[in-house]
Amino acid sequence: MMADLQTLSESVGAQLLSRGEWLATAESCTGGWVAQSITAIAGSSAWFDRGFVTYSNVAKQEMLGVSEATLERHGAVSEATARAMAQGAIAHSRADWAIAITGIAGPGGGSPEKPVGTVCFAWAQRDGGCEAQTCGFAGDRAAVREQSVIHALRGLLARIEAVPLLA
Repeated sequence: MMADLQTLSESVGAQLLSRGEWLATAESCTGGWVAQSITAIAGSSAWFDRGFVTYSNVAKQEMLGVSEATLERHGAVSEATARAMAQGAIAHSRADWAIAITGIAGPGGGSPEKPVGTVCFAWAQRDGGCEAQTCGFAGDRAAVREQSVIHALRGLLARIEAVPLLA
């Protein structure tokens, strides 16, 4: 798995570097694991701007500008909150792209509506849109978090590659 994360992080970096673009991350349940995977790559300072670890709702509000209304209406684990986190990471950085992750890694904290393993993602582009997705992952806390990091990076890579490189 670690080789997969390294390869994904290197691929993301190569894409961003070739475009002269920057990345920021906004993470809750993964606790900075995406940022750690990226900064493990030599030279990532040329394309990684910053990472926000916003584990609490207060941190999401203070650091990323997620509204209290969004959190109350949709909950911390929601596509609306993930979108707000990604958009906040863009707004509070020089990044062209942002990844956001918020979820329930377990073993507790789940509900019938949002069971353990529910993770919401968002990928935002400064001059483009913001897409969100909810996934359900199986396994223990470590497995849910690991799958989340991989999914976030794969999703970002696919979205970057879908945008034509301007000559």
